[in-house]
Amino acid sequence: MITKEKTIAALKQCMDPELGVDVWTLGLIYDVDIKGTIVAIKMTFTSPMCPYGPLLVQDITNKVKKAGSTEVKIEVVFEPMWKPSEEVKQMLGMAEP
Repeated sequence: MITKEKTIAALKQCMDPELGVDVWTLGLIYDVDIKGTIVAIKMTFTSPMCPYGPLLVQDITNKVKKAGSTEVKIEVVFEPMWKPSEEVKQMLGMAEP
């Protein structure tokens, strides 16, 4: 049985290839909705022209299915645009000390 906790654990295994940080920690996941064994995810990319977008979607789909989902529906949105949190900025060396 898929749960929100299992879904989040799976998302934490999906790394952004450019930044080397998982999609959950980066804040790319806006919403997770579970109905039975179907998981619907609303997410964004670090930029609209992200060359790794299709790869990320496939990786998320595979890992969430492996966690127990029978179907994964991913909606990619760009409103609101992704903005890294202060914590993420520090992790990436983008924040002032």
